[in-house]
Amino acid sequence: MCGRGERAAAWAVWAGVTTALALLPPTCGQHRGNGVSVLERAPPSRPAPIWDQPLVRPYFDNTTRRVVTAAGRTAYLNCRVRHLGDRAVTWIRQGDMHVLTVGLFTYTTDDRFTALHSEGSHDWTLRIASAQRSDSGTYECQVSTEPKMSQPFVLQVVEAAARVEGPRELHMVSGSNINLTCQVTGTPEPPQYIYWYRGATLVNYSSRGGISVVTDKLSRTSKLVLTRATPADSGNYTCAPANADPASVSVYILSGEQPAAMQGGESARAHCLSCVALLLMGAGVASLHHLTTR
Repeated sequence: MCGRGERAAAWAVWAGVTTALALLPPTCGQHRGNGVSVLERAPPSRPAPIWDQPLVRPYFDNTTRRVVTAAGRTAYLNCRVRHLGDRAVTWIRQGDMHVLTVGLFTYTTDDRFTALHSEGSHDWTLRIASAQRSDSGTYECQVSTEPKMSQPFVLQVVEAAARVEGPRELHMVSGSNINLTCQVTGTPEPPQYIYWYRGATLVNYSSRGGISVVTDKLSRTSKLVLTRATPADSGNYTCAPANADPASVSVYILSGEQPAAMQGGESARAHCLSCVALLLMGAGVASLHHLTTR
């Protein structure tokens, strides 16, 4: 038989077990074959998904939401979402509320629109190939939370083109200097380079001496000077920027002294006006002489 001390210790253990079981959440009993009911702790409730926890909810992390690109170029709208979890990112065109992409799947028949995303990256990019003026507008990057969260992006597609100052044709005397100035307009950023061509030949690095090309990227201008031009320098000169449509001008170098009327530019127009004035003056004098002799 157990002594009085042993019985007291047993009762203490039983009391501790009973107290511990009373503190457990509701349990369900499972009967074993010997008729003894075994208490089992109920499984814990499902933890809140990571995206529902306030400190780790998805959020947008973008600094640039306005994109300007030249027509014909590829435009990229980059949406950065952190703590996305298993939510999906959708790109929507606000103009007609057309769903363009969901995740990496495209939901438009216009194959110029595609979604780009790298594994492990926070960036979900909408790529628009050969952007057109009609693509300008607002696009929405949407995350499938409840309620939905979205961020707008504005795309502006501009017509970028070069322009050579002066007339489209220049007629010059041999030995003159060819001086051409090209202005680039409509570009979202300065061109990385502006090349000059005569026909298909690059002029910037030509072995011909007496060539000067001065390009100012900030003002988007480039000046070409060819000194002591000869008839061999005649041709079609093209200003070709890196991010804009090119512009051309035809240059004709004439041998020897030529009448001023063959010169291009303002001098030719001034000469023509002088000729007209002389003709009118001559006609007026003739008419006055005729009246005085009658």
